[in-house]
Amino acid sequence: MRRHSAWSILVLSSLSLVVGSCGATPPSGGTTAPVTLAATAVGPIPGPATDRVPGLRADELSADNPYVDDRTAAAEGRQLFVRFNCSGCHGGRAGGGMGPSLRDVDWIYGKRDAQVYSSIAEGRAHGMPSWQPRLTADQIWKLVAYIKALRTSHEPQPPPTE
Repeated sequence: MRRHSAWSILVLSSLSLVVGSCGATPPSGGTTAPVTLAATAVGPIPGPATDRVPGLRADELSADNPYVDDRTAAAEGRQLFVRFNCSGCHGGRAGGGMGPSLRDVDWIYGKRDAQVYSSIAEGRAHGMPSWQPRLTADQIWKLVAYIKALRTSHEPQPPPTE
């Protein structure tokens, strides 16, 4: 019985100390730090901050796509799109699936060539992986050429029209 009452006294006295100090002035006359709410960016910032594009060598440091309006490069980009299973998320003709449609006119991270390159190279929050370790800069630019050719007369293997 004595062990039980000693235990009860210890618990009750500890509890009274904790409850008694709630809302009291902090020790040594200090003050409580104010709570500041700050927005923290999650994932990469949309598009490159400068004209430099990640993953390019010093001699390639240009945000200009070397394959603009190049039908051969767009066709090679289509092959890369299939081979690297981009269609697994973006759909067979890039019309969307688990990932967003690449045929839309609205783009979350920007539709300029350098911004599309950046999205492929760096990846994006919520599911888009970084492909920079697996693809060369040249391959990424060809993918960009394919994506930019979507919904145009230059599109390689367009979906059938109804």
